[in-house]
Amino acid sequence: MQSFAALYEALDASTATGAKVAALVHYFDKAPADDAAWAVFFLCGGKPRQLVPTAVLRDTACQQAGVDDWLFEACYQAVGDLAETIAHILPPGTGGPSLGLAQWLQERLLPLRGQPREVQAQSLAAWWQELDAAGRFLLVKLIGGGLRVGVSKLLVQRALAQLTGLPPQLMAQRLVGWTDASHAPDAQRWQALVAPAGQGTAPTGQPYPFFLAHALDAAPATLGPVSDWLVEWKYDGIRAQVVKRAGQVWIWSRGEELVTERFPEVVAQADALPDGTVIDGELLAWLPASDRPATFKLLQQRINRKTVSKKLLADAPVRLLAYDLLELRGIDLRGQPQHQRRQQLLQLLSGSTIAVSPQLQAHGWDELSLLHQQSRARGVEGFMLKHLQSRYGSGRTKSEGTWWKWKVQPLTVDAVLVYAQAGHGRRASIYTDYTFAVWSRPPASAAEAQAVLDAISRREPAPSRDSGALQLLPFAKAYSGLSDEEFKAVDRVIRAHTLDKFGPVRSVRPTLVFEIGFEGIDHSPRHKSGVAVRFPRMLRIRHDKPLHEADALPTLQALIRR
Repeated sequence: MQSFAALYEALDASTATGAKVAALVHYFDKAPADDAAWAVFFLCGGKPRQLVPTAVLRDTACQQAGVDDWLFEACYQAVGDLAETIAHILPPGTGGPSLGLAQWLQERLLPLRGQPREVQAQSLAAWWQELDAAGRFLLVKLIGGGLRVGVSKLLVQRALAQLTGLPPQLMAQRLVGWTDASHAPDAQRWQALVAPAGQGTAPTGQPYPFFLAHALDAAPATLGPVSDWLVEWKYDGIRAQVVKRAGQVWIWSRGEELVTERFPEVVAQADALPDGTVIDGELLAWLPASDRPATFKLLQQRINRKTVSKKLLADAPVRLLAYDLLELRGIDLRGQPQHQRRQQLLQLLSGSTIAVSPQLQAHGWDELSLLHQQSRARGVEGFMLKHLQSRYGSGRTKSEGTWWKWKVQPLTVDAVLVYAQAGHGRRASIYTDYTFAVWSRPPASAAEAQAVLDAISRREPAPSRDSGALQLLPFAKAYSGLSDEEFKAVDRVIRAHTLDKFGPVRSVRPTLVFEIGFEGIDHSPRHKSGVAVRFPRMLRIRHDKPLHEADALPTLQALIRR
C-alpha cells in the first residue's frame, strides 16, 4: 500500500513525461504480481465503487482529529479535496503491519462495503493509525471511489513496454479491458500481461484498442483530393466493438466497459456473424419507422440499465451501425487499408440485419461543405473522414493513417453567471465551476432587466415560474473553456459580488455575460428552465454585452425545435 502511495505522490508531483514513465517502471519492477495487477487497473482509469458513505468518512475523521464539523468544512473548502483534508487533520499514527495493495483491497476494503456504520467507522479509525499521510490520502481515495491518477493509459502502456521489452502495440492490445470491473485484477492476469510475445493468452472476448480520430481545425481542402477519403456521417451514439468468438457475443464500449447485457437486440443481430468477427461501429437508438437515429436522450435510457425490460426495449430500441471490420474468421484485418476493410465489411453484412454506415459521395470539398451544413437537420454531429489507405491504429495516432472528425460548430447562447463553486486540486482556492442562467423571456427594456437585478441584489425571493414575471432561470453548469488568467479574473469578480453562501456554493450578483457552447439541447422536466444541454463549456466572456441583452428561454426552445 505504501509503495503505491509513494508512486501516486511521485506521479502527482511531476509534469515530465520521462519522470512519470521512470516512476512507473520502477514500481512495476519491484511490485508483487497481485499488487501490480491492481495498480494497472487504477492507473488505466479503473475506479472502485464507493465503499463507505462520505458522511462516515467525515464524521470518523472529525472524531479522530477532535474537531467540530464546521471546522472540518472550513478546512475542506480551503483544501478542496476530501482525502487531502482528512490526511492533513488526523493526528500522527502509531504504525502497523505493512500490507500490499492487493491485501488491502481484497482482505480489508472490498469486504467493508455494506457493513454497519459503526463497523466501518471502527475500521477506518484503526487503519488510519497504521498509515502515514500519503497512505491515508490514498486510502480515502480508494474508499470514496474518487481515485484519479495523473497519468494517461498511454504512459502506462509505454512503461510496461519498456519494462518487458514488448512492442507498444502488443502492450496496448493486452491492456484492452483491464478497467472492466467484471474481471478482478490478480497475479494471473498480470503474468499474462507481461508474458513474452506469443505466450500471453488474451480472454476470448477481448476487443482491439480503439482507433481514435483527430479534430479537424483547418479547411478540409488542405487534405488533398476528396476522392482519397471515405466520408461518413458522424453519429451521436456510443462507440462500440462487437466481438463474436467461440459462439458467444461481447459488446465493448469505447471506455472498455463490457455492456453486452444492456443491448440484447444487438447481441441477437451479431449472433449470426461467423466466429472470429470483430466489428467497430456505433450503438444508436433508432425507432422502427424512422429513417434516422433518435436523439442521444433516448439512448441514455439504455446506457446504465443492466436489466432491460420489454417496455424499454420497445420504447428505446438500439441498433448497431457498422463502419469497420477488424477481424474476420479469426484473421486480424487492422493492417489492411481502409478501403479493403470496408469492402469486406460490405460483403460480410450483405443481407444482414446489421446496417453499414453509408459512404457519402461528393465531387469536391465545396460540395461536401454544403452537405456538412445539413448535419444538425439530419441529427448527426458532422463528418468522419478516413483516408482510404489508412490502417486501423491504436488510440489517437497518425502513424497508421489518419481519421478526422469534422464536427459542426457548437450551439451557442449568451448567458449570465449566477452561481459559483471552487474547483478541486490545484484550483481548490479559485472559483471555476459556474452556473449560468438565461432570461425567462426577452426583457422589454434595460430598465425592466435592471429592476430584476436590483431585486436579486436585495435578496428578494424569485417570482413563481408561471407568474410571467421576468426572471433569470439557471440552465447549465460549466467549468472549462477559460485560461488560468481568465479564471483568476472571474474569481475576483465573484468574491466582490457574492450575495450568499450555501456551503461551497456562492450566489453571485449578476455581473458577467458568457458565451456558452454545447453539443446538444433537449427538454428536461428536472431543470427549472425546462431544458438541458450536453457538454456545455465557456467559449468566451462577453464584456461587450450588457446583461439585458443576454439570451432568453425562447432562444433555447427554438434551438430544440431546430
